[in-house]
Amino acid sequence: MADKPLAAVPAPPSAAPSAAGHAAPHSGPHGAPHAAPRLLRSDEEMQRLPASERIRYRLVTAERRHHANDNIAEFVRAGELAELKLEVAAKLQDVLKALVIDTDSDHNTQQTAERMAKMYIDEVFAGRYRPMPAVTEFPNAERLNELMIVGPINVRSACSHHMCPIFGKVWIGILPNEHSNLIGLSKYSRIADWVMSRPQIQEEAVTMLANELQARVRPDGLALVMEADHFCLHWRGVKDTDTAMVNSVMRGAFLKDANLRREFLSLLARKQER
Repeated sequence: MADKPLAAVPAPPSAAPSAAGHAAPHSGPHGAPHAAPRLLRSDEEMQRLPASERIRYRLVTAERRHHANDNIAEFVRAGELAELKLEVAAKLQDVLKALVIDTDSDHNTQQTAERMAKMYIDEVFAGRYRPMPAVTEFPNAERLNELMIVGPINVRSACSHHMCPIFGKVWIGILPNEHSNLIGLSKYSRIADWVMSRPQIQEEAVTMLANELQARVRPDGLALVMEADHFCLHWRGVKDTDTAMVNSVMRGAFLKDANLRREFLSLLARKQER
């Protein structure tokens, strides 16, 4: 009998897997035990599933969220991204066919599905499938506690509503303390690129980047400002090419100290005037 799709074997909210690889029995409506749906598959069964289903199965059984802007790298095994690209390319080929594009005779689109799959997984959405880049941290030996600003960092993302590009810049303000970790200047760009290379909305992207930096640097204050052009606004709908979106996150000292916040924002304004 063919395997059922993953959706047919969801994990029950209260059942825990037993050592035998099955859910522990649980009571029916009158207290009598009955068999629970299977939670775990054998290695042989897993290998028969497409790569996307294997990855999704691990996420579901671990009860891990896998929204568009979540990183799922720890659930991807060696060699599965190559399989996933083939799977995505096949689906995209169906999309092109549904758009009534003759990819057999149109030399410009004969390899488009493969190129798109590679672009999405290896580049545009790489922040979903790749682990956090290695970032060397240094102790704050000199106990620096002055405002530091990094930016503008050029970032690229994609709107999760229409999968249209988002191009923008991020400025980061750090107020370290004696217990803070200091990271190299280029590492701010690496972390920003990792977070932004996912389908998402700008408001959530800036918050996610702030969370990563807060956990890694542990400063007294953290401030982020992002300004970006959204092609879901430029290409479709009202087709307004002049409107950009600006949003900010202020934490710690930047949230409590109006003078510090004012200093940070005034320095950004001077930088933009140049």
